Order: sequence, then structure tokens, then C-alpha cells
Amino acid sequence: MLLELDDIHVKYGAIEALKGVTLDVEDGEIVTLIGANGAGKTTTLRTISGLRRPHVGQIRFKGERIDAVPAHDIVALGIGHAPEGRKVFPRMTVLENLEMGAYRRKGRLDEDLQRVWNLFPVLDERKTQQGGTLSGGEQQMLAIGRALMARPTLLLLDEPSMGLAPLFVQKIFGIIEEINRQGTTVLLIEQNAAQALRLAGRGYVLETGSVTMTDDADKLLNDARVREAYLGEGSVATD
Repeated sequence: MLLELDDIHVKYGAIEALKGVTLDVEDGEIVTLIGANGAGKTTTLRTISGLRRPHVGQIRFKGERIDAVPAHDIVALGIGHAPEGRKVFPRMTVLENLEMGAYRRKGRLDEDLQRVWNLFPVLDERKTQQGGTLSGGEQQMLAIGRALMARPTLLLLDEPSMGLAPLFVQKIFGIIEEINRQGTTVLLIEQNAAQALRLAGRGYVLETGSVTMTDDADKLLNDARVREAYLGEGSVATD
């Protein structure tokens, strides 16, 4: 198993944001977490990447515990994180943003940069442009590209389609699929639950900090409770 979360509890002060989350991700999968705002999805990713610490539970990556490992060392172990809100460095160029993604690596970055240019040709065209001047969709591409520069085995994606026009949403989902085809495992949070479940192989439903359902993505997509709560009542689950 590539990633395992076992009974993870996380608090913000007196508020318990995660209440015993247990989940796993196998090598090569796309797994999605769906749930309402405030369900604990972002906290789950931040805890995996070392930005939050669980007060109960264990996280294992490639069989080794990482729940006490600093965030910068977790990147070096092979976990990349493209956070909610993109968080690009606005006054750095596109190229400088990407180079920051490889800060724990040594040696030439040519091969990695070429991979990003191939996935996101617009970033190649704008590599000398400041990150803050890009459109929302281009900033999302930059955030994903920056995470890929660390050569992650596991890529954590937090709301990659948030605020994007429909055309860009389709493009981003196509790129996520291609990244997975190239060998990177993906753990995805996505407000567009239908799109996420169509892309993923498996899914987990989070409600108020707890996993309430887990199944193959196509079964969740056609589950009446999921359709009513997250796809809109009467939604058509399949294309």
C-alpha cells in the first residue's frame, strides 16, 4: 500500500476537524475525497503533507510512518501537494515558481521542466511572466506543475477546478488523467463530485471529519445518497 491513514484525529484548538479518518491509496490509483465544505477534506491533505499534525493516529507512506516528519522532508520522500487556492508566488516568474518546487532536489532540472512544458504548453510560453499576472486557470496549471517538479510518487490535489471556466475545468481533468497515466498516484479533493468520481477509481465520502462511505467510484456515482447530497437531487450519474 502506498499511503495509509489509520484513525487520524486532528484538532484546531477545541474543534476536532478529523475524527478517526482511516483510508488508503494504492500505487497507481486516482482516489477522490468528496464532501461538503468543512467536512475535513483539506485538513486531511494538509495532515498527509505535514502541514498539520494528528494528535491521534498514524500515517504511513511506503510502509514508513510519516506523521511526525517535517513537511519539507515529506516532499523529499515523494509527496507533492498542489494546495487549495493555488498559492503561487505572485512576484516570481513562472520558471522561478517551478524551480521552487524542486528546492529539495539537486542537479539539472531540464527533464522535469520539459515534462511541465509538455503538460502545460502555455506555461512554457509565459515562463518569464510573473505568476501573479496569470489567469486563474494558468495559475492552477502552475501550482500543479510546481508540485510535479519534486518528482512525487503521490500527488495531492486540493480543488483544482475551483473558480475555473468550464473549458479550463475539462482541460485540468484531462491533465490529471495524463499525469496518472505517466505513473503518478493521485489523491484528489474536488468540489465537482461528479467529475471527480468519473475520473477516480475509488472514492471516500467525508462528513464532519469522519469517513461515512467508501467504494468504487462508479458505485458512489450511482449511489442515491451520494447523488442527492453531492450531485444534486435528480442528477444523472452517468454520461
